[in-house]
Amino acid sequence: MSESIELGQGTGPLRGVRVVEIAGIGPGPHACMLLADLGADVIRVERPGGQMLAGGAHNLLNRGRPSVALDLKNPEARETVLELVRGADVLVEGMRPGVMERLGLGPEDCAAVNERLVYGRMTGWGQDGPLAQAAGHDMNYIAITGTLFGLGQDKDKPHFPSNLVGDFGGGSTYLVIGILAALLEAKVSGRGQTVDAAIVDGTASLNAMTAAFLAGGQFKEERAVNLLDGGAPFYDVYETSDGRHMSVGSLEPQFFAKLVELLGVQDRCPGQFEMERWDEMRALFTETFASRTQAEWVEVFEGTDACVAGIIPISEAAEHPHMKARGVFVTKDDLLQPTPAPRFSRTGATLTLPPSREAGEHTRAALTAWGVADVDGLIERGVAVQV
Repeated sequence: MSESIELGQGTGPLRGVRVVEIAGIGPGPHACMLLADLGADVIRVERPGGQMLAGGAHNLLNRGRPSVALDLKNPEARETVLELVRGADVLVEGMRPGVMERLGLGPEDCAAVNERLVYGRMTGWGQDGPLAQAAGHDMNYIAITGTLFGLGQDKDKPHFPSNLVGDFGGGSTYLVIGILAALLEAKVSGRGQTVDAAIVDGTASLNAMTAAFLAGGQFKEERAVNLLDGGAPFYDVYETSDGRHMSVGSLEPQFFAKLVELLGVQDRCPGQFEMERWDEMRALFTETFASRTQAEWVEVFEGTDACVAGIIPISEAAEHPHMKARGVFVTKDDLLQPTPAPRFSRTGATLTLPPSREAGEHTRAALTAWGVADVDGLIERGVAVQV
């Protein structure tokens, strides 16, 4: 690309923080998207040609930062990354344990040029343990934490919620928490450190409430028998007459009372905690919700304290009145996408660069902006690739 890249253009609270991202897939890019959304200058270092599932103009996980293509097997490319690290606050990588060390870009190599660097490592199993070198994906990681076992309302088998719980819940979210905590500590100590963010660790932490219920004897290790897993008829999903669904979360007594009032079944509904009559209650709710369309029930319930909401696909979410009023989704660069979260009173975040179309789209401009010497020479020698 011919246009220049200018640092410090982010408006969020991380403006001025510099991050080197060694490109991967899934939670690592999502973490770097969050950092870029919040104002950090992130430079994404990709292999020439990119990698499967990692690129393209519609990959919103890559928004907010330029793409640089470097052949990391080339010693000159290693030195280029270390040059970036010298002026950075954070490095993020998602390789298998040991890969970055073999490339000469491990934590010790980077600390030798920048002792203040926070080195963020994103893996599924963690940097050590008997499975550390094994391949895996989201459902495998959440499987061994005890989390997947209880997911879904099917008594016969668990159901996994795409890759939200592991990759992004226990993974990228905890990586960002770790990076921000280490950055705060580095301001005091003057020294960086390595953040070992493992999806198994984060998912176990995410599931602390279930562990608490189990410890307190309030949880059965079965599906669809507990308060929050569909065991209670007043915390479940019901089909409407048009084949759509309503989410019902009427846990507290006053919310349950509003639910049965608005359903018009208060004269027939069993008491909320008459557990021996829950099958009767569920049948009543099922029959009643099936009598009207989702839109009709939304008109009845939305904005009340019954804790009932229509379940809609993401393609409709942007037009929901609440989401629209808050501007939760925005169309930018012809892409409908979520806006940065959370929100800040003084340093509100704004979106910047769109996802790169190809790996290496911004190589020349981004390396120049980061102060790398002889960028044209790196491109001519094949160390870096500009597409």
